[in-house]
Amino acid sequence: MRNLTILKKDSIIILVLLKGGFMRKRISKQNKQERATISLRKILVLTIIVLMVAGMMSVMATNQKLTSVKILLSSGYEMNVMTTSTKVADILAENHVVVLENETVTPKIEEELTENKTITITRGNSNNESKYITAEEILASYTQIVEKVVTEEVEIPYETVTKDVSGGSSSTQNRVVQSGSNGLKRVTYRIKYQNGAEIEKTEISSEIVKEPVEKIVEVRTKAITARSGGRVTGSVGEYQAYAQKRCFDYGWSDADFQALVKLWNKESGWNPAAHNRSSGAHGIPQALPATKMAVYGTDYLTNYKTQINWGLNYIKGRYGSPSAAWNHSCRKGWY
Repeated sequence: MRNLTILKKDSIIILVLLKGGFMRKRISKQNKQERATISLRKILVLTIIVLMVAGMMSVMATNQKLTSVKILLSSGYEMNVMTTSTKVADILAENHVVVLENETVTPKIEEELTENKTITITRGNSNNESKYITAEEILASYTQIVEKVVTEEVEIPYETVTKDVSGGSSSTQNRVVQSGSNGLKRVTYRIKYQNGAEIEKTEISSEIVKEPVEKIVEVRTKAITARSGGRVTGSVGEYQAYAQKRCFDYGWSDADFQALVKLWNKESGWNPAAHNRSSGAHGIPQALPATKMAVYGTDYLTNYKTQINWGLNYIKGRYGSPSAAWNHSCRKGWY
């Protein structure tokens, strides 16, 4: 009996253990099913959210479609832009187009963009509609002043010195005793530019690199009897000194006087009695006819002052300066 009782107890314990193990397996299976169900629900919810966001973005993209628009400015410049706006004013504002006067905008500023997708701006509007110009045009309208320091090499013209030597076998003999050559100096300037154009140039410093060499011309003269029988007085040195003074009276420079010296050396050798038998030209300036000089004095045939006064007035009226007259003589052979 005792053994039977022990066997029953053992059987009961085994049954309980087996039942407990079965229950644990059943509970574990249920938990796995529940977790799988929850995961499926989460995936479904996330899928729905993604589809909704994609749909909203699609709608927004449809409502804000980019459009290509052409803007024709009055300056001739063409702008091609992309925009989601439909109003003319908004499109111009997006592209930094500024409103000024005396311009016509087509379509009008307050209107919607037309089907041809073009905004045209023209000048000369009498209705005082607003004008639109680009930022580049506005910047170009401002006065821009730039200052630079520049160093240049400048030629120094040589001077011609005439030495009068009395005597000689002919009325006039010119001989170059020393050839002249230009000098050179290095000059530093402060230059101001306004919108690219030079408006002011100030010399800061200068340095002589090479001294100019004077040209020395020796002139031999003797008293000359004029065709009229009168006697010519004075010397080439006197004639040129008087001419130089008169040149300065006209406001001409020393360079102009040097040009005059060369011009009348070529024409007459500064001889008041010089007479061209072929043409009839006479005197230092070789007036043609000689009677033209009579307005400055009846002694025009022999008086160097009368001849020089007429000659300088002629040069002033016809060429403006002795330099211009000399340049013309070099090109044409006469003045």
